[in-house]
Parts: sequence; structure tokens; C-alpha cells
Amino acid sequence: MKNKSIYLIRHGETDYNRNGVVQGCLIDADLNSWGLAQAQAFFDTYQHVPFDKIYTSALKRTKQSVQGFIDMGIPYEAHAGLNEISWGNREGRTPNTMDNDYYRNLVLSWRNGQFDLASEDGESPVQVQKRQLPVIDLILSRPQERTILIAMHGRAIRILLATLFSESLSEMDRYEHSNLCLYKLNYSYKDKRFSLEVSNDITHLLTIEIPQNF
Repeated sequence: MKNKSIYLIRHGETDYNRNGVVQGCLIDADLNSWGLAQAQAFFDTYQHVPFDKIYTSALKRTKQSVQGFIDMGIPYEAHAGLNEISWGNREGRTPNTMDNDYYRNLVLSWRNGQFDLASEDGESPVQVQKRQLPVIDLILSRPQERTILIAMHGRAIRILLATLFSESLSEMDRYEHSNLCLYKLNYSYKDKRFSLEVSNDITHLLTIEIPQNF
């Protein structure tokens, strides 16, 4: 039986990330100049990897993060099931103490096992997990794709990794993430299990030259 090698990245930086504004699946933001530089640095470091397929969410910041590989002719698919969690009616608002307290309490509730609790007009971790699972089943149903690249989002990655490793969603926050970080996983078709090789790796970003007055 064959193994599947999975390179899982979070998208590059957007202005919302830079300014500390919450963006989920309701905000379809572009990468900013730093995010594009992060994407280029990742491409420069990993362009030699023989990816068979690229999977992204349906939000353009993930596609922009892997555009260099797409331009090489590597086939890709976009799936809304990989979208970021919906944070509901508070997305896009200027950071304030009330909203910060709201999100802090929401995440604390998730850590305490209230995975069905959703943000106002948004999604719960369980709802995100349910829409992710069909995409993962689809990916695993294609063993001929030996090496793949997946571009996703921070909270969605946390939910996904906890799910892939059969952990409680209360453990998802231990999977830290930075913009354009890399998680590398292997899936054994024989054992039907995932193993983790690399976590939240950003060494490829060390090649970026920081412009003056940045």
C-alpha cells in the first residue's frame, strides 16, 4: 500500500491579519504585499516538490498563497468545505474590548467541550468539522495523488488536525499557526492513520528581505 504526503499551509497575511481584525469565511480578502512575499518565499523553497494536486478553500487568499504552483501547471481544486470558520456578524469589525472578550470567552467554551456553540450568526467547530470531512474523504479516495498541497485557514486547520488525529476538539488550540506556516503530514493507506512530521514551520520565511519602514 502507498502513503500520501500532505503539505498543509495557512494562507499568507492579509490587511485584516495585519490590523488584528477577525476574518472568517464571510470576508474574501486579498493577500497584502507581505502576504504575497510570504507566498513567494514558500514557492521558492518548495517548488522542487513534485505535487500531484493542490487543494484550496473557496476563498481567494488561499489560492493566492499557492499561485506560483498553479502557474507551473499543477492541477488544483477549490472546496468551500475547507473555508475558514464563519465568525458571524462580528467579522470585519475594528478590534475593541467587547469583541475581544466575546471571542476569548467563545474559544474558552470550546476548550471546555462546548463544540456545538457557534458565534452569533456564525459556525460552531462541529459544523466546520462536518463540512471538512467530505473533502478529506475525497482526497483520501485518490491514492494516485501521492504528494499534495492544501492551503487553508487558521481555525479551520486547528479543527482539521484535531479531527485527523482523532482528538477531541478541545485539543485543537495546541496546533499553533502563523501566516504561511507549514504542517507536513503522512497518511498510511495500510494503517489508515496520519502521522505528523512538521508543525507550524516558518523557516522558509526567513529568506524574505524586510523592506525599510515596514
